[in-house]
Amino acid sequence: QLQENLGYKNMCFCHVSLVPVLGDPPEQKTKPTQHSVKSMMSMGLRPDFLCCRGSAPLEPGVVSKLSLFTCVPNGAIVSLHDVSNIYRVPLMMIEQNLHSMLLQRLRMGPFQKGLDYAMAGAVHANKITIEDSVVIRDWKALADSVDEPESECVIAVVGKYIDQGDAYLSVVKALTHAAIATKQRLRIEWIEASQLNPANNDAHREEKATSWERLKQCDGCVVPGGFGTRGMEGKIAAIQYCRDNEKPFLGICLGMQAAVIEYCRNVLGIEKAHSAEFFDDLVKDEEDAVIFMPEGDRERMGGTMRLGARETILKDGSRARSLYGKEKVMERHRHRYEVNPALVGRLEEAGLQFVGRNTDESGERMEVVELSEDSHPYFVASQFHPEFTSRPELPNPLFLGLLQACKTVIVTEKTPVGA
Repeated sequence: QLQENLGYKNMCFCHVSLVPVLGDPPEQKTKPTQHSVKSMMSMGLRPDFLCCRGSAPLEPGVVSKLSLFTCVPNGAIVSLHDVSNIYRVPLMMIEQNLHSMLLQRLRMGPFQKGLDYAMAGAVHANKITIEDSVVIRDWKALADSVDEPESECVIAVVGKYIDQGDAYLSVVKALTHAAIATKQRLRIEWIEASQLNPANNDAHREEKATSWERLKQCDGCVVPGGFGTRGMEGKIAAIQYCRDNEKPFLGICLGMQAAVIEYCRNVLGIEKAHSAEFFDDLVKDEEDAVIFMPEGDRERMGGTMRLGARETILKDGSRARSLYGKEKVMERHRHRYEVNPALVGRLEEAGLQFVGRNTDESGERMEVVELSEDSHPYFVASQFHPEFTSRPELPNPLFLGLLQACKTVIVTEKTPVGA
């Protein structure tokens, strides 16, 4: 129905299927693909292209067999076999002429009547040779850099949802993008924040010691966002360790709030400093380092978060301004609580600089906090979520800065004195 509404020339179908390798000797099996195509065709969906996943390239005999039983031309059967990294998959598609076939199938440009778009040698009349384009050359360089890292970087992610695989997926991807840009092999150490809590009793002594040792062995640390009090003290302890020992650190959302609380406690001497999200008996404008946003609604649960892209103005001369390369940036938010503006002056006098601020109708908000480059290799935290705007070819500046700092520290530590 959708193709009927859009028109044959405006839509095509790509059927993705697994071609498993079974038996001894190993043999590529086509039955699963045959049956899945048959099922789709029974619903009126006839594939224009067949994309076959597998551990090895499709054998010519397998391609012929699939073509015979699925009515898909040989040239339109694309082998999506295992490669060294995921960024080589588009290059593999280009090698099999998929881009030319799509141009012809969707009539993009002058249409050549009678030309079989599924023929391996079929070339569009005015087809751009994208293999030599700047975009593809840059993509090839990106794929090559993944396979040829100059060093390994170990990043600790101190969070409370580490048992849920996809909870920090955006953070992992952003770290990966930055690692590619800095030519490093990324390895992540997942550390349960609650295991770093200094108040843990003897029953958790071994877990606590192991977690702290793993953190100390890492080259850098990320404290991502989250909700709820569980693991908060562990996050604060990890941030203090990073600050005291000059370990590169990036805090995100709750991670920034934890960094401010840590600084209030251990530098300003406000021992009971905490977030109003977790305690409602804090001394106003003294212990409440993090407060509920004034325009928020405590009675209504839904629709009370500060969401979406907001403008942040970065202070001239700051590390964040240098990384972004511009004064104003748009980043996405997801929070109900913010740093208490009443404590900002005291914190800045003590060395914690609020270099990113957002000014809107609700007042001035603290968006980015950092320590100076003279006092720490990399100590940056943001109220927004920088991971949401990271891309493989354009990593987010805050993640890029973290991985650059880690690489600098790694190289310095490995370079002999006097070399």
